Amino acid sequence: MFRLKSSVVIIHITGWLICLSFPLLFISGQSTDLSALSILCSANYLVFLSTYLALFYFHSTILFPKLFYKKQYILYFLSVLVLLMTINFLKPLDHLIAQLKPASVTLMHSSPPLQEGQDNYPPVRIDFVSDFLFLLTISFSLANETTLRGRQTEKKALFAETQKKQAELSFLRSQINPHFLFNTLNNIYSLAITQSEHTAASIMKLSNMLRYVTEESKGDFVLLESEIDCLKDYIALQQLRLTAKTKLAFSVIGQPGIKTIAPLVLLPFLENAFKYGVSNQEASEINVMLTCTDNSILFTCSNKIFRTQQELNGTGIGIANTRQRLDHLYGDRYSLRIHTSNNIYTTTLSLPS
Repeated sequence: MFRLKSSVVIIHITGWLICLSFPLLFISGQSTDLSALSILCSANYLVFLSTYLALFYFHSTILFPKLFYKKQYILYFLSVLVLLMTINFLKPLDHLIAQLKPASVTLMHSSPPLQEGQDNYPPVRIDFVSDFLFLLTISFSLANETTLRGRQTEKKALFAETQKKQAELSFLRSQINPHFLFNTLNNIYSLAITQSEHTAASIMKLSNMLRYVTEESKGDFVLLESEIDCLKDYIALQQLRLTAKTKLAFSVIGQPGIKTIAPLVLLPFLENAFKYGVSNQEASEINVMLTCTDNSILFTCSNKIFRTQQELNGTGIGIANTRQRLDHLYGDRYSLRIHTSNNIYTTTLSLPS
């Protein structure tokens, strides 16, 4: 905002220096006994200056926003024509040039002698120099206002796009959180029904996760360490219902340090593994590995598939929404690969750190 205002001031000063120095360039070609300083300090120059300043800002503050910008072109051009006629009537440059020595004035204002039979009225003379300055002032005002309006429109569009993305991200996150809570509450409900001794500990872990979901994950990014703690709590809750037939390996390689990550982007893949990679009849295995390097975060999750491909494709809103959030927050700076080989379902997510 400050940069925009500064550029506007610079444009105005530069434009007026060019425009108002034009009379001096014109007068310098005339033979006169007056110095440039005396002309600049004269009353006629102040009138000349005030006339074109008033013209510029009248056009910028009234004609452009009230008529031109609202597409009332006929009324706008009629108003400009009236202003042009007013300038020709006032002839501010003529009064300024009248300060020159009589020889120059006579030369510049001399009119052909009246012929016999002509009315004793001076011929109508168009002040082309004043008209040129008029058109220059109007053009400068028009270009300046058009540029400013364009920048304002661009800023509004950018702000609206940012607000839209924030709204979409909030919506996607609100979709993910209930999905995750629904599954976790079902697990704790099962523990409570069986009066398991692990119920209290499970409620505490769920409380930690709720705090993370409702408070810490409000921003676009959180500490990677917080996301890892959330994954550990979720795994601990899931392990309460797993049998000895399911082997689970979760490892973190490297130091999370102060690395950040979009909140709750890893959890849907872990949920998916527990949903489709656990069997009560057969041996199952889930391997989760998080690797931290200087420039990247690599998350890998693999599990054996125990459901049909049709069921696997219907993994719910979790992963679909996670893809959209990744697109919003990381753009083309992330890679997500999900593939199946030898009945092993593997998810590999690479994020910049």
